Amino acid sequence: MKLDVLLGLQWGDEGKGKIVDVLAPGYDVVARFQGGPNAGHTLEFDGIKHVLHQIPSGIFRAKTKNVIGNGVVLDPIVFKSEIEKLQKYNLDVKSNLYISKKATLIIPTHRLLDQAQEKAKGVNKIGSTLKGIGPSYQDKIGRQGLRVGDVLAENFKMKLHKLVDLHLEILKHHDIVFNWTELESQFLEAVAFLKQFKLIDSEYFLNHELKAGASILAEGAQGSLLDIDFGSYPFVTSSNTVTAGACTGLGVAPCHIGEVFGIFKAYSTRVGSGPFPTELLNEEGEAMRKEGKEFGSTTGRPRRCGWIDLPSLKYSIMINGVTQLLMMKADVLSIFPAIKICTQYKLSNGTVTDQVPYEQINENITPIYVEVKGWSCSLKGLVEAELPKELQNYVEFLERSLEVPISLISTGPDRSETIHRLKQPA
Repeated sequence: MKLDVLLGLQWGDEGKGKIVDVLAPGYDVVARFQGGPNAGHTLEFDGIKHVLHQIPSGIFRAKTKNVIGNGVVLDPIVFKSEIEKLQKYNLDVKSNLYISKKATLIIPTHRLLDQAQEKAKGVNKIGSTLKGIGPSYQDKIGRQGLRVGDVLAENFKMKLHKLVDLHLEILKHHDIVFNWTELESQFLEAVAFLKQFKLIDSEYFLNHELKAGASILAEGAQGSLLDIDFGSYPFVTSSNTVTAGACTGLGVAPCHIGEVFGIFKAYSTRVGSGPFPTELLNEEGEAMRKEGKEFGSTTGRPRRCGWIDLPSLKYSIMINGVTQLLMMKADVLSIFPAIKICTQYKLSNGTVTDQVPYEQINENITPIYVEVKGWSCSLKGLVEAELPKELQNYVEFLERSLEVPISLISTGPDRSETIHRLKQPA
């Protein structure tokens, strides 16, 4: 009766999609617990690359039940598009995809409000994906949002128009061009499509699965350093991306949490604005971006790149209760003869610390590095015993510093390019 949690420990884009796909055969259920179409979970196998935004990453495993939890904000238009793209793979999506009635709906005016709010920030933009995530969570917290279960009500259109009228009143004061008739038609068509799927009371469903002895993997989106409470505020997402968010985003009690898999890259990346102590604004950063193909899977924006940051990783491990670490993109660092590891920060007042300071925006943080020798060779096709000594030393250094075992190393984008160092759930 345990629910394992898989989440990112950095600023998102750590490779969660691939890992859920790799681990999914060991679980009966994969459940997304927060976020929405701002997520871009990339899976690659059989020479084909797939990017999922709202659908759980276990969808390609025929025996896995997939649940979109109540903590997710769901855009029916994006959902319809995602399902249609999957149809060519002959997946039996309707039989193994379940959607919480309590998940919040993203309506077209949420996307318009997102544009208006970001535009109004001027030079202080958050770096929103403009998918309507923030405004939909605002309506949820403001107790005026629509939920998936509302689409089953006879007065759904009346509820929709009531919320749209509130949004249109706000949009009057912004220079945003749109055709509501077209947007509404597209949205209602997508809602009709959504109603064909299994809309469930997901908290009952998941707790029943647990009681019956099923194994569940909770899948998070974004990363811990983007958490609304614990991230680099205000440059954060609109939901709780940490382990506690799995409880509120799925309706499962904390006592059911088992393993907490923390995913991180062998280096660091960030999309959009916000503090990034180890960012490389030089040729090394550009080489890292090019080698790692670091462009947003949702937005296409180039990701900011830098060396690994241990103070922020320790912070994420602490607030999540991480029990196993999964290291992604070790292959990308193969191009560097020497690799730097940030072990501490030096603050503007001269203080040296291994803790993440409260003030990250205006604080002048200087990373303190340890340099280690790179492995400078391809990792393609290698098993654990064949890994170069320099990579083994890098992994051991991280394990000693973070005090959590690294149970998996990813050496490439394909699901087959994965080295398991500890036994995974059967």
